[in-house]
Amino acid sequence: MAKRVGKTDDQPFVKLFRELTYRWTPWEVWQDFVTMYACAISNAVDKSHFEKREELYLKRIQKYNKKEQEIFPQLAAEVVLALEKNPEQDFLGSIFMALNLGNDSGGQFFTPYDVCRMMAEMTCDNVLPTIEAKGYISINDCATLIAGVHAAAKQISKAGLNWQNHILVTAQDVDYTVAYMCYIQLSLLGVAGYIKVGNSLTEPMRSDDSLENYWFTPMYCSDVWTIRRLLKGRTLL
Repeated sequence: MAKRVGKTDDQPFVKLFRELTYRWTPWEVWQDFVTMYACAISNAVDKSHFEKREELYLKRIQKYNKKEQEIFPQLAAEVVLALEKNPEQDFLGSIFMALNLGNDSGGQFFTPYDVCRMMAEMTCDNVLPTIEAKGYISINDCATLIAGVHAAAKQISKAGLNWQNHILVTAQDVDYTVAYMCYIQLSLLGVAGYIKVGNSLTEPMRSDDSLENYWFTPMYCSDVWTIRRLLKGRTLL
């Protein structure tokens, strides 16, 4: 059977990724990649979860041989380069779909970013009054999360403010793979926020929640957001 060549097969990330799929399934490699990448980011800023996430990282990486292990940092670098070149995209979501991983994930499919951007721009009201009153706005629409950040950021930047100090993302997903994908991209884009892995119906976010399954972005740990948390006397804003 001839191999079906997709339009992204010449994409550097995809080329590297396929080097890992001779011994492992694409779905298994993807889960391992996003898990290790999320752990690496978290462990740079969140010491309270360091030991468990370091253990999780080592458990994933040790199944690969030395040559395979060297590919994962290259994949991470490709994500950084892609988002630096074009921040307004769901890079991991588009790669996920290009690799046909939707069926392997139990039917998880991602809305094309252009559609998300249109939806975000249509529904993003004037955010400045909320910022003037509260200091920041919260975004938690998982379907258009990244697009929503950019739509709000444009309004804030036009007002001469640093949007990174005034946008907080809070999101939750029962699928840890999807949650990690979101966490990675928000972290790399410099967005303040946190992602909870868990069922939003049976385990919704609460101010007194256990933080075991929370993933805090580096920007959320910055001075501006740390001071806000201290003033309110709590970890979750």
